[in-house]
Amino acid sequence: MKRSGMADFSPVKLGITGGVGSGKSFFCRYLKEKGLQVVSADELARNAVLPGSLGFKKIVAYFGEAILSPDGALDRKKLRGIITRDLQKKEKLEQIVHPEVFLQMEREFDQARKRHDAAIAVEVPLLFETGLESLFDYVATVTVDTDVRVQRIMARDHITREEALALMRIQMPEAEKIQKSDFIINNNGSPAETQVLMDRFYEDFLSLLKNQSKILEAD
Repeated sequence: MKRSGMADFSPVKLGITGGVGSGKSFFCRYLKEKGLQVVSADELARNAVLPGSLGFKKIVAYFGEAILSPDGALDRKKLRGIITRDLQKKEKLEQIVHPEVFLQMEREFDQARKRHDAAIAVEVPLLFETGLESLFDYVATVTVDTDVRVQRIMARDHITREEALALMRIQMPEAEKIQKSDFIINNNGSPAETQVLMDRFYEDFLSLLKNQSKILEAD
């Protein structure tokens, strides 16, 4: 999805978010199939804490070597268990990781601009919680009923219902995310019904890109 004929422009930046277990990754795969560049903030965060990185060293210095797995990498399940029980430690982890993720995200935006991409999407699970919405032109939130989310989290992470609910509690309530969003993808229906909603979103987003392109050309 390229934009041509313009000497100076910035790609439209779409933030994709939603509660844990809502189906964000499913929506992102759909957008990739449509040709949209999609970046995962979780992947950027993993890169920021690889063994030997500054982020990794800071985390080990604060939490101790007990949060390392036998191979020397971070034990993410153990670390997640700590931050769901201790808000102060959660905030400390975010202070270490988020600045590096922000820098990597800015690099992705710059590369998209150099490629003349019309748009770039970033999947950010904690987009509103971390105050990153200001980086994006539009935000799309994927929603699904609480019971469905709980079952998905339990199956995906092999954790108990109580642990799944604890993960959900450290995120902004879904209703609040919906109020702050430009687009809503309701993932409560069948796969076919969700497909219709995603197709409708994509048509609206393409129209938005075309209108913005016309405005830039007029300028």
